[in-house]
Amino acid sequence: MKVAVIGGGPGGLYTAALLKRQDPGHRVTLWERNAPDDTFGFGVVLSDETLGGIESADPVVHRALSEEYVRWDDIDVVHRGRALTSGGHGFAALGRRRLLEILHERCRALGVTLHFSTEAPPAAELARSHDLVVAADGVRSRTRDAHRDAFRPTLTTHRCRYIWLAADFALDAFRFELAETEHGLMQLHGYPFSPHASTVIVEMREEVWRRAGLDRCDEDASIEQCGKYFADFLGGRPLRSNHSAWTAFRTVVNERWSHGNTVLLGDAAHTAHFSIGSGTKLAVEDALALTAHLADRPTVAEALAAYEAERGPVVASTQRAARASLEWFENLAVHVDQPPRRFAFNLLTRSRRVTHDNLRLRDADFVAAVEREAGIPPGTPPMFTPFRLRELTLRNRVVVSPMDMYSAVDGTPDDFHLVHLGARALGGAGLVMTEMVCVSPQGRITPGCTGLYAPEHEDAWRRVTDFVHTRAPGTAIGVQLGHSGRKGSTRLMWEGIDQPLPDGNWPLVAASPLPYRPGVNQIPKALTGPELAAIREQFVRSAQSAARVGFDLLELHCAHGYLLSGFLSPLSNRRDDAYGGDLEGRLRYPLEVFDAVRAVWPAERPMTVRISATDWAVGGTTADDAVAVARAFADHGADAIDVSTGQVVPDEQPAYGRSYQTPFADRIRHEVGVPVVAVGAISSWDDVNSLILAGRADLCALARPHLYDPNWTLHAAADQGYTGPGAPWPQPYRAGSRKPPTGRTV
Repeated sequence: MKVAVIGGGPGGLYTAALLKRQDPGHRVTLWERNAPDDTFGFGVVLSDETLGGIESADPVVHRALSEEYVRWDDIDVVHRGRALTSGGHGFAALGRRRLLEILHERCRALGVTLHFSTEAPPAAELARSHDLVVAADGVRSRTRDAHRDAFRPTLTTHRCRYIWLAADFALDAFRFELAETEHGLMQLHGYPFSPHASTVIVEMREEVWRRAGLDRCDEDASIEQCGKYFADFLGGRPLRSNHSAWTAFRTVVNERWSHGNTVLLGDAAHTAHFSIGSGTKLAVEDALALTAHLADRPTVAEALAAYEAERGPVVASTQRAARASLEWFENLAVHVDQPPRRFAFNLLTRSRRVTHDNLRLRDADFVAAVEREAGIPPGTPPMFTPFRLRELTLRNRVVVSPMDMYSAVDGTPDDFHLVHLGARALGGAGLVMTEMVCVSPQGRITPGCTGLYAPEHEDAWRRVTDFVHTRAPGTAIGVQLGHSGRKGSTRLMWEGIDQPLPDGNWPLVAASPLPYRPGVNQIPKALTGPELAAIREQFVRSAQSAARVGFDLLELHCAHGYLLSGFLSPLSNRRDDAYGGDLEGRLRYPLEVFDAVRAVWPAERPMTVRISATDWAVGGTTADDAVAVARAFADHGADAIDVSTGQVVPDEQPAYGRSYQTPFADRIRHEVGVPVVAVGAISSWDDVNSLILAGRADLCALARPHLYDPNWTLHAAADQGYTGPGAPWPQPYRAGSRKPPTGRTV
């Protein structure tokens, strides 16, 4: 093949070397616009996994790297002058310049043609004369920009400014340090890259950077100022730069990575925030995957498709972790007042890749110290500690999340609901929530939704609460009250979610006459003053019924685009009266309903509110709005906020991923000071332990895991060897409290 490589960073150079090593007959030419000894930044971090891939693909490069990189195991977190160390992590790093020199030498030895200080011809021109064009031309890729229609990139610029510097002494750990200045919080990320030098990255929010005057500083002045802010860390030793400039991190995502015979690689295809140290790692792993598929596949087109299919999910997962890490540092002020060890644990687990369990495997003493500081009894996983809301004490932090079952008849729950909720109550969760229970026939989502608006409903629900209280003592059961609003009168989920009924539709009401899906769902009637009062009274009557039935907790459903949520979101509330307009106006009716329900709900029993913390849509509810909404409900007496997101508009674009809604709950918990329930893709007991111990949530609600396993909580206790009061097995089930042995293996 005749191959053109655009860009002489580690990814481009390593791709060129691997291709030439695979087949000396390949004619590989690389263009780099900078001189061979130009480089930006200082050290690069490589994982053991990446180094193993390099060793398999090219032992010569691996041997050269092995002679250069430095290794360390510890992470130091310095919190208000106190250094806390966690060990067992395992890092390897070397100087970026030395890495490039090794790759230059390898390329030359293999016969790659290298052009430095030379702009590559346009990718389109190269594509006509080459079999393959590898665009490794970085975060500001000209190739990607020239073919935007093909690659369909999304570039997101984030809230912090940072600068790459170096210090001429070697740290003995990965170091995170804070400076609480008159301008705001600043953070330092540092790590060694040689026996005598360390990378030092200084980062802060954009507004802090401007208040400090750093936007007006040149390179030398920036170094001087950073040295002052972190003088204790430096101990009088200077910082130095290398063409260093303040910049804001940009996340690069491309819908496609190839166009014809041109393929993106490394930062041209994707970026991941430096706080998880993955930029060079991802580029090198791209090179390994691309060249392997080129060797295995009969055509370039098939190889490029296989490369993207393999790397896409891996990179997406890394970018989710990187974004979680990035946003944690963007919102550092939320966490800085935590106790030192909890702060350190929170920082270490910020990306969700390091968890309570694997951190305990790396450094059991560190995790034990965090748990002692948090008051957790020895031998007790954080998820099995009790939590109190008013006079209700939950024996553990697990909540069975509300899940619509669409199995009622005329609003009446039947034996299915008894078995469904009863089984999960027996399964060990601290709190079991009903599905959304509707306050009127017209407030149902589907004909199969449950209600609490008729005497027979009370009788049916009392069977459920009586069973839970007598057969699963210690488990609390809560009711979620709601009204469907503009999302009502639809088919059962498995018959067509959000699709209108084929016949028998009932009229819909909402904040504004806006259908959920224009042209699909019916146009709702905008509620008048008397109608608002009537629905408020329906909530009151249902709450009184719920109290008589014996529910331990009541949750008001103000999320997911249903009636009360429809008032909160500017995308669904276009009213020009007192119940619309700014956030204060949009909050007015949901707060009126809350106050009316709280007034009749027994004072000793807690009341929570579920909100959508973002609409995931332009012009919709934002995270800042969510904090204000949560604060308003807390001021009116909400005992906890159940923090969900989305489902308000059909064209939402959620950033799905593991525990993806937790950052919204975390922020509300710390800024408002109200307990929160975290929900959304929390699937493992390790996740629950991590979130609780880090202080990001007080309770964790899980839905699908409880559909998969009604005994999820009891099995989590068994898996962790826990037999304490946070997860007692029902007497009839105790013989099954140990996992059955598996079959013999040969």
